[in-house]
Amino acid sequence: MQISPPFGFKEVVPLQRTAAVRLPAPGELPAFARHANAIPISYSELAAACREYPIVFTSSDGGKSYALVVVVGLTRGENLFVRDGRWEATSYVPAYVRRYPFCMSRVRLDDVEQQQRLICVEMSYLDENGEKLFDAEGKPLERWAPIEKLLNEYEADLERTREMCAILADYALLEPFAMQANFEGGGQIALSGMARVDEKRLESLNAGQMKNLLKKGILGRIYAHLLSLENFPRMLARRASVSTETTGAA
Repeated sequence: MQISPPFGFKEVVPLQRTAAVRLPAPGELPAFARHANAIPISYSELAAACREYPIVFTSSDGGKSYALVVVVGLTRGENLFVRDGRWEATSYVPAYVRRYPFCMSRVRLDDVEQQQRLICVEMSYLDENGEKLFDAEGKPLERWAPIEKLLNEYEADLERTREMCAILADYALLEPFAMQANFEGGGQIALSGMARVDEKRLESLNAGQMKNLLKKGILGRIYAHLLSLENFPRMLARRASVSTETTGAA
């Protein structure tokens, strides 16, 4: 059995009912969340995320498929919403981060991907001194209920995300774009590898396509995505503020 860990996870194993797990302390973040400038989000998160973060589409296979991410930093290894190892209390934390160290993973048996997904856990979080999530009979304890709910809801939401991205790609609505900025006194930032919805192409859709976007709730999320791009200037201001604080502290 082969299990490929998702982005940010190192080595995951199926969660056994007899396992004890070290659960993160309130506010504790995994390393990838502290040092990633983009975090995956899902369909239902667009409304909350668009208020603070630029939301863009990315592709790792040359445009055959796309994923949805929030931009949280403007350079590699930078998350501008993390201070002293914790996500800012007033900012929305993506479910991808909140579910850690658990995830739902597809497995491969004899090089064939299985449809059923397994609840997995980051292996380094297995700890005999950790917390039991099931009783001696294998029945879930109270602590497990909200974790399982988040995992199941997030996984279902990912399917809606994949469907949305597939429709946008099929309608040829996504276009690549880059973001560049020059700072006073020198220095430049450049972000690439992003895609956004082309508003002109959106306006040229036929009635059937537009009806489908409306029916599936995608049209509203397209506009949430487009509005979120206005957060790029705010990100630049935030980065300048963080740099000033760092310089002042030094």
